[in-house]
Amino acid sequence: MQAGRIDVDAAVRKLRRLPYEDLGFAKVDHHRALRGGAPEAVFCPGKTPAQVVAIVRRLADHHANVLATRADQAVARAVAEAGLPHIYHGEARLLIVRPEPGGGVGLIVVAAAGTADLPVAEEAALVAEALGNRVDRVYDCGVAGIHRLLDHYDLLAEANVIVAVAGMEGALPSVIGGLLDRPVIAVPTSIGYGASFGGIAALLAMLNSCAPGVSVVNIDNGYGAAHQASQINHLIAKIR
Repeated sequence: MQAGRIDVDAAVRKLRRLPYEDLGFAKVDHHRALRGGAPEAVFCPGKTPAQVVAIVRRLADHHANVLATRADQAVARAVAEAGLPHIYHGEARLLIVRPEPGGGVGLIVVAAAGTADLPVAEEAALVAEALGNRVDRVYDCGVAGIHRLLDHYDLLAEANVIVAVAGMEGALPSVIGGLLDRPVIAVPTSIGYGASFGGIAALLAMLNSCAPGVSVVNIDNGYGAAHQASQINHLIAKIR
């Protein structure tokens, strides 16, 4: 190696430590994709629409498929008025700035127990697709009608990882984990009657699952489940 030059691996290690871009109200991490495999996402609640626009504009200068989660209509309007190319998914409250759909690798299946769980399930599915995964959806397949789930057994068995979204008693991930030799990421939702305590009952049920291979994210955290599923799916794709 010549004096004053570094090899590619050393350059990547150095880039991983480069400073962030300081906007005053936010420090935008442009190199998170190098460290974590995906660009920084923007959590919208607590930020003004103008702040969200400023952050996603900077991120979109470096990345496609910039994600803004829990985005309401005001944020969507602000992004549209700023002229940024985007898609807004109202049900999932998800903005994708500079959308660039791709073929996707492997297979992630997102299973939702009931129709009321779809906002969280769609957040997970759309985020997983934006992160470069092939995604199939199996919706309204809760344990109150277990045959609806079993009808999709072959698809579930094909998946590299399954995201199971459920409220109420949160039983769906345990059932799937007991049927298949696939990692299951359980997502409790805040759907349910009073004793569900806004998703705490489902969360505790999932944490106490007797089925091995089930991991659990926070209540309504479709984004976090999708990110974990994407990491597993991409690792498997590398091995194969």
